[in-house]
Amino acid sequence: MEMLQTRVFGEIGIVEEKVITFPNGIVGFPMLKRFTLLFDAEKGSNVGIKWLQSIDEPNFAIPVMDPLAVKNDYNPAVEDELMNPLGKLTEENLLVLVSVNVPSDLTKMTVNLQAPFIINADSRKGCQVIVEGDDNPIKFEIYDILQKNRK
Repeated sequence: MEMLQTRVFGEIGIVEEKVITFPNGIVGFPMLKRFTLLFDAEKGSNVGIKWLQSIDEPNFAIPVMDPLAVKNDYNPAVEDELMNPLGKLTEENLLVLVSVNVPSDLTKMTVNLQAPFIINADSRKGCQVIVEGDDNPIKFEIYDILQKNRK
């Protein structure tokens, strides 16, 4: 088990079976290739926010969530060639996440629908892709949707 001192969670232990490899890194951070997905039980993750925690840079973590929780028709068109390195993707092993922007004014919370993280849960390989189209804004406001879903 690898021990990691993180900014958000303090010291955590990472087992190899929980490491997700992004062979090309992520957008803006090509050198960060190893991540793990952390769940924030203490801070009430009833809105479904998880953390994509870098193992290569312990101070780097991105809040992420399932885009279907806020946009039930989210189905980005991603070229097969971008996903081929991940291995065979099925409905059972495909995990799609989008980054969450949480400003000090929570009512301005957004997700980035234009750059989803695609992860094969079986091979534990992932990639971040850029999708085109007006249906996938970089700043999709989610506060009102989350409030409505809580009721």
